Amino acid sequence: MSCWQTIQDYGLRAIGIGERLLPREGYDLCQHFTLIGSGMIWNIYFGALALIAGFFIANAVALGKASDRLWLRKPSEWFVLVFRGSPLFIQFFLAYFIFLRLKQAGVMPWLTAAQAGALLVLILNTAAYSGEIFFGALRSVPRGEVEAADAYGFSGWRRFRRIIWPTTLRLAWPAYTNEAIFLFHATTLVFFSGFPTWKQQGDALYYARFFADKTFNPFVPYPILAFYFILLTLAVIGLFGLVNRRLNRHLPAERRAKMRIRPNLIR
Repeated sequence: MSCWQTIQDYGLRAIGIGERLLPREGYDLCQHFTLIGSGMIWNIYFGALALIAGFFIANAVALGKASDRLWLRKPSEWFVLVFRGSPLFIQFFLAYFIFLRLKQAGVMPWLTAAQAGALLVLILNTAAYSGEIFFGALRSVPRGEVEAADAYGFSGWRRFRRIIWPTTLRLAWPAYTNEAIFLFHATTLVFFSGFPTWKQQGDALYYARFFADKTFNPFVPYPILAFYFILLTLAVIGLFGLVNRRLNRHLPAERRAKMRIRPNLIR
C-alpha cells in the first residue's frame, strides 16, 4: 500500500471516515504519521472549543471576583477554588459519574459522550485558571488610565469596554498564551477519562499507544506524537503572538510585552 493510499484510507479515521479496521501489518512511518495525525483532530477540537468558550466564562469570573457584591464575588471565588484546587484527571472522573447518573435519570444523556461531557470539563477547568489570570490583570490596570477615562467623561460600560478591558487583555495575554498551550496538552487526558465518544476511533494518544503495543517499540510513535504537539504549540504561539502584537500596537517597541513560554510542569 502506497503512502498516499494510507492517507486516503486513514487520514480521517478518527472521526469515523475511511477504513474501519486498523492496520494489521507493516506499521511503517506513513501509517504512524497518518493515524496519529488523524487523532490530532480530536485534540484540536477539544482545545479550540474549550479555549473559545472558556475565554468568555473566564472574563465573567474575573469580573465576579473583582465585584463589590458578595453574591457575585463568592461564587466566582469558589468556582476558581474548586477547579484550580483539584486535579483535572479527577474532574473528568467525577464529571463522568455525575453525567452517567443524569443519563440514567433521562436528563441530558448526550453529556456522557466525550465531545460534550469531556469538553465541558475542559471549558470549566480552563475558565477557572484563565479567570484568575484575567482577575490579576484587572487588578493591575494602572489607576492613571482609569482616572484619565473619568476625565474624558467615560463611565460605566463605556469605560470598561474602551479602557479597562483592552488593558486587562494586554496585561494578561502572555500568561493566557501559556494557559492555552497547556490546555491543548491537557486534551490527552481525555483518552484516560472513560468518556465514550460517538463515532470516534481514538485521539492522537490512542493511536500512539496502538502502535507502541503492536510494535513493542514506544520510541517511534510517542516522539511522533510529541512532534505533532510541538507543531500545535508553535501554531498557538504564532496565533497568540499576532493577537499580542495587535493589543500592544499603540505602545513603543521597547514597552511591548514579550511572549515568553513558561509551560506548567505540574498542575
